[in-house]
Amino acid sequence: MMYNFDKIIDRNGTNAVKTDMLKANFGRPDLIPLWVADMDFETPPFIINALKNRLEHPVLGYTVTSPAYFPSVVKWMKDRHGWDIKQEWLSFVPGVVHGIALILEYFVKKGDKVVIQPPVYHPFRLVPQNTGIEAVYNPLRYNGASESCYEMDFEQLEKVLDDRCKVLLLSNPHNPAGIVWKRESLQRLAEICAKRNVLVVSDEIHSDLTLFGNKHVPYATVSDEARSGSITLHAPSKTFNMAGMNSSFFIIPNDELRVPFYNHLKANEHNSAPFLSVIAAEAAFTCGNEWREQLVEYLEDNVRFVAQFIEREIPKIKTVIPQASFLMWLDCRGLGLRHKELVDFFVNKAGLALNDGEIFGVCGEGRNSGTGFMRLNIGCPRSVLEKALLKLKGAFISSIDSTAQRE
Repeated sequence: MMYNFDKIIDRNGTNAVKTDMLKANFGRPDLIPLWVADMDFETPPFIINALKNRLEHPVLGYTVTSPAYFPSVVKWMKDRHGWDIKQEWLSFVPGVVHGIALILEYFVKKGDKVVIQPPVYHPFRLVPQNTGIEAVYNPLRYNGASESCYEMDFEQLEKVLDDRCKVLLLSNPHNPAGIVWKRESLQRLAEICAKRNVLVVSDEIHSDLTLFGNKHVPYATVSDEARSGSITLHAPSKTFNMAGMNSSFFIIPNDELRVPFYNHLKANEHNSAPFLSVIAAEAAFTCGNEWREQLVEYLEDNVRFVAQFIEREIPKIKTVIPQASFLMWLDCRGLGLRHKELVDFFVNKAGLALNDGEIFGVCGEGRNSGTGFMRLNIGCPRSVLEKALLKLKGAFISSIDSTAQRE
């Protein structure tokens, strides 16, 4: 079956964050929404049909988890990533951010610290911050706009780790830059964290959308230290555009970590899956690989389209080519704008809603590694991207003309 990713879907009026929260977040509702990390493609029909079939039954009472759900996850992880996981390693959790919060609640005590490596997915900072946990910052090293644009600063990491650091949050693949971390980097991280007895929480939600032949390496597979000292978070939500279903899961190979933690989740019913979430996830993992492959091909063409257009028409912006996901990290520092001016340029001059790079880059002590960057969501029909890029070009040309007139 051929899927149509060029189809325009109007999400206005559906309570979609991406469209219906534009005014609240950007001050105006008439922007092209290229921000929140969900896509504008139809959720695959095999998922919608599975939900419809269940809803034909008139009773929405208490349910148990489908016996086929966890085996579908096990098979998917083996087929996609070569990772042989056991069913008992798995537990449902209603969302990756929710999962991070539960981990910190259980494993981090008063006075402990959490390590993050900005620029990175902003809930990594906000969850500790909003729960009174101190964040320790180990900023990534930026190598310029390229496929290997960032690397982990292991020397600095060893300096900032102390006995109060209990958890390190890892974005794997990386959000916002789309890096597929190399096995050697993950092994080095595991070695350092094992030495300091730091639990690594690996968010691997974008791992099924690797691009241009890149291969995702699950953190827990790189060494014995990584296996025994980690919790992996995963979900079908990004891949199959079903973020509203809250269908995430933990993977914990280490019995000593897993058993007491899962007992805690069970006691508080955090592991109880809404039955529609399970139905959607099972359909995704059972029927979804052909759809995923066609999506990846479309996203790769979108990446090429954006990169070529910007290089040709707006060369002062540098595009980071993602190795995974539908997000592109734009280095806009060549425009010579202060960051507030940059945001205003995209919103009020170009009419575009992108994620502000500074929310990802907070490094403590007034430092911000996201200043001058913006995150672009390319998970949309190419015609929408073309319209957005033409608006961006028009704003760029107008800014040049205005500068020339002032001079």
